[in-house]
Amino acid sequence: QVQIVESGGDSVQPEGSLRLSCIIPTPVFDQHTMAWYRQALGKQRELVGRVSTSGTTVYTDSVKGRFTISRDNEKKMVYLEMNGLKPEDTALYYCNRVSLPYDWGQGTQVTVSS
Repeated sequence: QVQIVESGGDSVQPEGSLRLSCIIPTPVFDQHTMAWYRQALGKQRELVGRVSTSGTTVYTDSVKGRFTISRDNEKKMVYLEMNGLKPEDTALYYCNRVSLPYDWGQGTQVTVSS
């Protein structure tokens, strides 16, 4: 069983920055596209962005130019660098494999408020 652990969430002011980390301890980590997702209170979980095995990234329109996803295959880690945070970025953030997702982790809370 793969236990995903996300970390790095915090409460920040608008225009602040955060770096989220996630470990997905699977031996096939380097063979799969990984992604960050978020779920705001009362809303469905949405895809924030994904990073392919070659490092190619794709983002949802609302975070383009502000968020950056990266991966470290040796450490089995996925990162989400977030800049220019807005109140609408407030959510519980999760990471997972895109195809055949594992059981979801606990997520890490990001709150953007003045």
